[in-house]
Amino acid sequence: MSKPQHDAGDTATVPGRPPRYTLIRGASLLARPWKNGGGVTREIAAGLDGAGLDDFVWRVSLADVAQAGPFSCFPGVDRTLVLLAGDGMRLAQDDGTVHALARPLDLAAFAGETAIDATLPGGATRDFNLMLRRGVAEGRVEVWQGAGRHRLDGDVVLLFCARGRLELLLGDGVPLVLEADDTLRLDAATALDCRVAGDGALLAVSIRLLPHSSSDRS
Repeated sequence: MSKPQHDAGDTATVPGRPPRYTLIRGASLLARPWKNGGGVTREIAAGLDGAGLDDFVWRVSLADVAQAGPFSCFPGVDRTLVLLAGDGMRLAQDDGTVHALARPLDLAAFAGETAIDATLPGGATRDFNLMLRRGVAEGRVEVWQGAGRHRLDGDVVLLFCARGRLELLLGDGVPLVLEADDTLRLDAATALDCRVAGDGALLAVSIRLLPHSSSDRS
């Protein structure tokens, strides 16, 4: 399968310097239609590299959802979904729990094996998805808006520009610019200082591989 085009930084992992990074441009992401015709997915990154839907350890992607309907089942996978665009999404679980994503940057977390029916009150939406193989990897998604200073920690960290234009300064490295739908991937980030400038919004994903996992972190 073809991979998104990216720019790889040559920064070594030394004190005060960011680890090696990969810049994944949104324009390079490949659209893959759903089998049921209800939408399109664009994979941003996954571990292991080249992993499919049945054997990934972690996966981040974008989805353009054109019509309401049931979610695919992913047993043993923990999911986080963030609404990026559209007039809302309602996720109804079979136990009666409802996740109401009313506005962009609202998020919901749920087990991948849960039966969920999605409705789109205002029509088509776009969302960001994080999927983690339970017992193998764990992680979280944070929403950052506007300028700020943060600390990055994780075996894998992904910084996705959800809207606008942002400039990132990692440690004492050179500034990096993210446009909407661009993602910066960092491997083995430890207490890394991250300064953000601009008036956009960013999704910060931190992933930790659990000790018994022998997964390649590349």
